[in-house]
Amino acid sequence: MRIGVIGAGAIGGTIAALLNRAGHDVEVTARGATLAAIRERGLRLDGRWGEHTAAVQTSDRLTRSPDLAFLATKAQDAASALAANAGHLANVPPVVVQNGLEGLETVRRVLPDSPAFGALALYAAQNVEPGRVTITATGTTVVDRSHEATALLASVMPARATENFRGAQWTKLVINMVNGTPAATGLSVQQTVADPQLRRIVTGLIREAARAGLAQGIRFDSIQGLNHALVRFVARAPLALGAFLPRLMARRMGAVPNLGSTLQSITRGQPTEIDYLSGAVVAESAHVGLTAPFNAAITDAVHEVECTGRFFSPETLARVVASSAGASRTD
Repeated sequence: MRIGVIGAGAIGGTIAALLNRAGHDVEVTARGATLAAIRERGLRLDGRWGEHTAAVQTSDRLTRSPDLAFLATKAQDAASALAANAGHLANVPPVVVQNGLEGLETVRRVLPDSPAFGALALYAAQNVEPGRVTITATGTTVVDRSHEATALLASVMPARATENFRGAQWTKLVINMVNGTPAATGLSVQQTVADPQLRRIVTGLIREAARAGLAQGIRFDSIQGLNHALVRFVARAPLALGAFLPRLMARRMGAVPNLGSTLQSITRGQPTEIDYLSGAVVAESAHVGLTAPFNAAITDAVHEVECTGRFFSPETLARVVASSAGASRTD
């Protein structure tokens, strides 16, 4: 099958390498150092799903029309990537594999006639070296209704379809609440959850996301041990009681330090997608008359790290977030 993968970062690189290993004809798009590295050494995959160097066709945009395309850029790059590749996406169903809530809306805005589907990658992949992806924890890819994409992905990794993709997006948003604190501190997810000050912040981020979704009538889909009842409990529980959830999430990541996608972007010197994660919680909360001070503070903190290159200490970040949250009076 002829496959196009737009974006060769952690998720796009994983999909491209695994499909290439299975014998599919894969073309990937990349930029800068990643493009040069893949052209020189191939697209390298290692970690929990084995080792493979994929000899894939690589350019800064698609050079042909695929049978199926995966859009795996960061959310902030999606519109420009779609516009750049529009000529080869006519009548091609793109599968949008992104964090956040806006991926499908972006496709409909840029390519209004496109039969797009969504997907969520629930495995942990790290891309801190150009052209190399390491799988640090396995997981399922959840796909919105597309039986073709589900079957294709299921042939190379765990994958399933869902009829509640919006609920799955919101559950993944809750999971992605572990990303902001590592990006602000330079620590792994496991380290932030182990630190009592930072664990309180992560719990606050999760609780605000859960409350925003529930206020909008979202039925959270079951993903990675999270389900609607558990998310609803954390939304209502005091921070100290809800802290079991980030502990559980960190344990599921295993012993290999997980940087989270947002810190990986900072490590590579690239803009992060924090506006589509914690920033999205702030915006979605405002739509239903709620505030999200933890997420607002983390969004600002990550932007400061992007601008200055200096991480916050756990103590400083805790003070900043406590001040934003009204001296921690959120229990």
